[in-house]
Amino acid sequence: MSNVITTKCAIIGSGPAGYTAAIYASRANLAPILVDGPQPGGQLTTTSEVENFPGYPKGIDGNQLMADLRDQALRFGTVILSDRVTDTDLSVRPYKLTLASGKTMIADTVIIATGASARYLGLQDEERLRGMGVSACAVCDGFFYRGRRVAVVGGGDTACEEALYLAGLAQKVYMIVRKDHLRASNVMQQRVSENPKIEILFNTNTTGLIGEDFVQGAHLVENVGTEHESRFDIEIDGFFLAIGHQPNSAPFAKFIKTDKAGYIITKGISTATNVAGVYAAGDVADPRFQQAVNAAAAGCRAALEAERFIFDNGSTLPPAL
Repeated sequence: MSNVITTKCAIIGSGPAGYTAAIYASRANLAPILVDGPQPGGQLTTTSEVENFPGYPKGIDGNQLMADLRDQALRFGTVILSDRVTDTDLSVRPYKLTLASGKTMIADTVIIATGASARYLGLQDEERLRGMGVSACAVCDGFFYRGRRVAVVGGGDTACEEALYLAGLAQKVYMIVRKDHLRASNVMQQRVSENPKIEILFNTNTTGLIGEDFVQGAHLVENVGTEHESRFDIEIDGFFLAIGHQPNSAPFAKFIKTDKAGYIITKGISTATNVAGVYAAGDVADPRFQQAVNAAAAGCRAALEAERFIFDNGSTLPPAL
């Protein structure tokens, strides 16, 4: 390929939204080019087993699921680039995307499917045991901890929701909260405090995790930096992060409207952004559900909308292309 690449449909991101968009766009003869980004396959590649994606009654390894979606996109003619977008010019069609490799993409339509990255504490043990007891999604992985002991890090509504969900499965749920109070709404605080399976550890930080091949416990410190500081361990099988996600929308933020947290704003049930011909699908535009099946559905809708946009408005690329 030359340093300038042209396509009717550029798809940025390779999670369920990106690959599904690629499948539909390919079948619509848009000859899409997909840029797989810094984490090919997206967040599901950090999940050991996925049991809630339709079509896999016995569950499937997260990496295998994404490999299957990738193969399906390739089967219909999607071109996949191992690269990432570093800058964009979405001021006028055709749109211009600058890649880390130095290449430039020129595209009639763009589907942003870059996802959102879970926030972690920054512990070495988190990376080492990710997918082996460390998770950022209780709905995705909670089933594996039925009758076991788990911990949830965080004190907001999301952390409370995760703790309550896990309490319906696990034997015991610790909430590790670094402040002396919960930031969650009053109703969520009440539900958590009234649940006998949930124990809240206030003024507590995690300093490390115990376990070689899987999580077996956590090292904690209470009242750090004070005269009442104390260190202790808890036995757990699962360690869930619920301290938020960061949508990967930065390369598009100059042109695409986002909310205060950085999630791309779309128009109602459409995946359309404020820029005509540019669509957003999956977790980068979804601060609420953040589930693979929902992202895949949005990817489908984005591709169908891109196809309709080109049909209605024509292509801005030279006829020879």
